[in-house]
Amino acid sequence: MFVAITHRVRQFCACLLLAVLAVVPVIAEEAPAVLVTMATSYGEVQIELYPAKAPLSVSNFLQYVDGGYYDGSTFYRSVHYGNDNGKPKIEVIQGGRGDAEAPFPPIAHESTEKSGILHTDGVISMARGDVGTASSEFFICIGDQPGLDFGEVRNPDEQGFAAFGRVVSGMDVILTIHNLPSDAPAESAYVEGQIIEEPAVIESIRRTE
Repeated sequence: MFVAITHRVRQFCACLLLAVLAVVPVIAEEAPAVLVTMATSYGEVQIELYPAKAPLSVSNFLQYVDGGYYDGSTFYRSVHYGNDNGKPKIEVIQGGRGDAEAPFPPIAHESTEKSGILHTDGVISMARGDVGTASSEFFICIGDQPGLDFGEVRNPDEQGFAAFGRVVSGMDVILTIHNLPSDAPAESAYVEGQIIEEPAVIESIRRTE
């Protein structure tokens, strides 16, 4: 009887060990957050990116970062509740390469329903037109902006935008840029009153060691 029980115990322990080992690789493979430092003409901003939650958006953003494609780009658009022409109204600053030709193709849409990253204060997200057109342009939320999440009607397709990280240091810089005069000529009525007269320069974005 003792031998039989011992055998069963050994079998149980072996199964338990296999179960634990099966879980360990999953935990180990979860991509850690990536920290980047954005140097602007108004100061530095540190942003934490979440590749485990939004792998496509983070990978795309880092392609531009690692290749130096954001060096010399700008924050060129500032949206306030007072100048917003969409519904529901939002507050964000938008930046990127503007009209410069994108060196990489657009990426598939990663909704907040998939990533779980909601558009709260300081969150960085991909700007887009239609679903699947996001490339180099991004925006940063000023305050909580639930209207940009999946299922909301800011975009008629109700797919929301693809959030992929958050500002962890330098929101004072973001707010300074947000308050810059924004009455430069606009290409469409939708962004009228939102184009920054003297855009804030993104001098560089680099991974933070």
